[in-house]
Amino acid sequence: MFKLGFLVNPIAGIGGSVAFKGSDGKDIAAQAKSLGAEPKSNLRATLALQVLTPYRDKITVYTGKADMGEDTARALGFKVEVVHQYHGEVSTAQDTEALVEALQSQQVDLLLFAGGDGTARNVCAKVQGFFPVLGIPAGVKIHSGVYALTPTAAGRVVEEMVNNEIVSFLDADVMDIDETAFRQGVVKARRFGELQIPSHLTYIQAVKSGGKETDELVLMDIAAHVIEQMEEALFVMGSGSTVAAIMEEMALDNTLLGVDIIEEQALLANDVTEQHLYTMISEAQHNNQQVKLVITVIGGQGHILGRGNQQLSPRVIRAIGKDNIFIVATKRKLQALDHRPLIVDSGDPSLDAELSGFMPVITGFHDQVLYPVASPGLMEA
Repeated sequence: MFKLGFLVNPIAGIGGSVAFKGSDGKDIAAQAKSLGAEPKSNLRATLALQVLTPYRDKITVYTGKADMGEDTARALGFKVEVVHQYHGEVSTAQDTEALVEALQSQQVDLLLFAGGDGTARNVCAKVQGFFPVLGIPAGVKIHSGVYALTPTAAGRVVEEMVNNEIVSFLDADVMDIDETAFRQGVVKARRFGELQIPSHLTYIQAVKSGGKETDELVLMDIAAHVIEQMEEALFVMGSGSTVAAIMEEMALDNTLLGVDIIEEQALLANDVTEQHLYTMISEAQHNNQQVKLVITVIGGQGHILGRGNQQLSPRVIRAIGKDNIFIVATKRKLQALDHRPLIVDSGDPSLDAELSGFMPVITGFHDQVLYPVASPGLMEA
């Protein structure tokens, strides 16, 4: 039997849709829930475990009580051993660390955990010696290199291990940022350690590349192309430095790590929540106004959806439509991906499949390239 350690941080990512930039800190989860945010980490964990359902007779899942993993694993029909019980209404970071210790004592073959960079830090704090782990991306912040590209991709990696295929391991950095500074638009990332992960270039993400673009002339050309398209449409401006350059060209306040809305080159709303964004899109379309979305590529990773822009939910993307998405990136950033596709990880596999294929990327003034878009793991499903 393959002994699978399984850990879910139930509140991971809950702050994303309401523009909180994370879920760390006292009362953040409660505040997010009061604004209508819903926990989604167990849904993302389900996507990973679903890949493994054909192998239920080969796997025993060792996990924590209720929403720390037990509920999700049992719902999919796995044999489950609960090795940690939390006390109180909700689990805490201390429960995450206690579960990691319990799973190590059980000598599981792999710890599969769902969360964000804060969860990775909790795992890293308690791991002793060689202990293979793999993250299911479920947080707002995913700077660490211990995560698979998508939940389904995480399942594919575990599938190879269950099938006794040769899997090598490498040390990957655990990174996290100061959320207080992050909410003010400043990224202060630091390394907290490393964990051993299965090595698979197709399914495992790189550590996020930081820093703004330096090629100002190229960014000005990209901005000019997008601005030329802005007549009589509502524009949703995503996060990232390339989109920030477009906003700067129009002399508009920009939320570097959030989502803004503009119309006729005038700012309508800063740092909107998912609900506010969806409402504005619906009202615009009710008035027969087109809505466009401008997003960019995360350097080093290649994600265009699902990393730091959870306000762009599946219903928001569907309302806007694939044909109204403007992807902007310099050719240098695309070349750095070394032929790897752009990644969509919206949380809705059917939407990710619809977005996969070739999409145009604006790389300059009247200059576009067709580039592949994919959701690794989903493509082999």
